Amino acid sequence: MPNKNNDIVFHDRMLSLGLARVSEAAAMASAKLIGRGDEKAADQAAVNAMRDQLNLLDIKGVVVIGEGERDEAPMLYIGEEVGSGNGPEVDIALDPLEGTTLTAKDMPNALTVIAMAPRGTLLHAPDVYMEKLAVGPGYPEDVVSLEMSPAERVKALAKARGCDQSDITVCVLERPRHEDMISELRSTGAAIRLITDGDVAGVIHCAEAHITGIDMYMGSGGAPEGVLAASALKCMGGQMWGQLLFRNDDEKGRAAKAGIEDLDRIYTRDDMVTQDVIFAATGVTDGSILQGLKREPDFLEAETLLMRSKTGSVRRMRYRNPVSRPATGR
Repeated sequence: MPNKNNDIVFHDRMLSLGLARVSEAAAMASAKLIGRGDEKAADQAAVNAMRDQLNLLDIKGVVVIGEGERDEAPMLYIGEEVGSGNGPEVDIALDPLEGTTLTAKDMPNALTVIAMAPRGTLLHAPDVYMEKLAVGPGYPEDVVSLEMSPAERVKALAKARGCDQSDITVCVLERPRHEDMISELRSTGAAIRLITDGDVAGVIHCAEAHITGIDMYMGSGGAPEGVLAASALKCMGGQMWGQLLFRNDDEKGRAAKAGIEDLDRIYTRDDMVTQDVIFAATGVTDGSILQGLKREPDFLEAETLLMRSKTGSVRRMRYRNPVSRPATGR
């Protein structure tokens, strides 16, 4: 329905189920490649299915977080237009397979992830690293910060929770660059949940601490994944901060191309996602957030998390899709 400016309104309620279908299609397309050791094939299957399903939606979509620059990715590249061309103008942030290595090795927490928001409201994060910090809902504003040391963050969060530092659990990507941070965290008595990949899931863990046992996420990872994680937290509640990290002039050039002028800026969750957003994630392999794909003789079953920031609604949905069985001879 047009508004006063004759623009088509972003009806997140109407679009949310369509977004879930996009996420489900990508997950199911990767099902046959779980544990097969071929990361590229698994990712490509998810990309193809996600793009096909996106193009069925009545939107004028632009991919702002995708598979890479136009000359790096054949489809779902940054700037690609998706959707039918009829409907609201929207930003799309996606990771068709968050955890390609996890999928190829049949390890936990591989997901398909996608977020949608009105045009111009998602941070166009370049493909560089981002220093990230996140906590779940229920804490005072800015209870922790990127300016604090890892030990100071644990101390501040424990004080806000009214618990001992040893009761705090921090999720960290297991990378050599995090060794000093991990050592400092251990010195506080806090527990550390190390993950091999999938830091979108790592951040989401904070929003459901009562289920996952994770109180805080910290460390550096991909900036595009940071925007996806911020989208999820905007729906579920929680705080997040991110600061872009640059290793060379080429990466600074990517930021300039994305329209980023202040290279030292610390972004809050609401800086990365400035208006209402819808978010969907489907489990590919079993994890602490979502169950992975389940194969049965006649169907494939998927679990999807579908969320809207406007209402704070969080849905968990199970989708059972019949699969054809091979013909048998007489």
